[in-house]
Amino acid sequence: MGGKREKKVIGNYDSEKNNDVVNNNVVKGVKHPLNNSWSFWMFTNKKSVWEENLIKLTTFDTVEDYWSLYHHMKCPSGLDLGQEYAIFKDDIRPMWEDKANKFGGRWVINLEKTQNSDLDAVWLYVVLLLIGNNFENSDAICGAVVNIRQKSKIGIWISDSRNKKAIDEIGRKLKFNLSLQSKINFHAHNSNKNIFTL
Repeated sequence: MGGKREKKVIGNYDSEKNNDVVNNNVVKGVKHPLNNSWSFWMFTNKKSVWEENLIKLTTFDTVEDYWSLYHHMKCPSGLDLGQEYAIFKDDIRPMWEDKANKFGGRWVINLEKTQNSDLDAVWLYVVLLLIGNNFENSDAICGAVVNIRQKSKIGIWISDSRNKKAIDEIGRKLKFNLSLQSKINFHAHNSNKNIFTL
């Protein structure tokens, strides 16, 4: 039984040169990178100055790091009224004044706070759609915010409210993938006027 150790080559990995290869053909320590780095933000709603409530919690850029965060954070339904989570591409702040958001707008999905399981599930699926680069126009997406109110809402922020092609594609894909029965509306950040309704 003290025979020669079997050499295994998996892809570009050679088991004699790389001790990270294990018997089930999985490489230890290798993570699955996302197309973008993303940052999680929280709006605490505890201070009188709006910007002082905005806290960057962490940044991640792999699938595994996202799921690790997901399993250690409160779901949106566990937040207090007035609080928010946001997830944005790493160089973009979740505020209208950020240069990436300045001319943008958002798709708005309205949900009741009492529908906690729906709120949490819809938020999870929105985040997975965004970080998984599941849109033809993913470059147009800045991030998403979940606002905890009596009638909570999730907003998917897009960089240019004049880019009708991107807005339409993103809205239709959201509605289809989330199986939304109710209407969703798109409006520019500086207006409550609907530009699109699906």
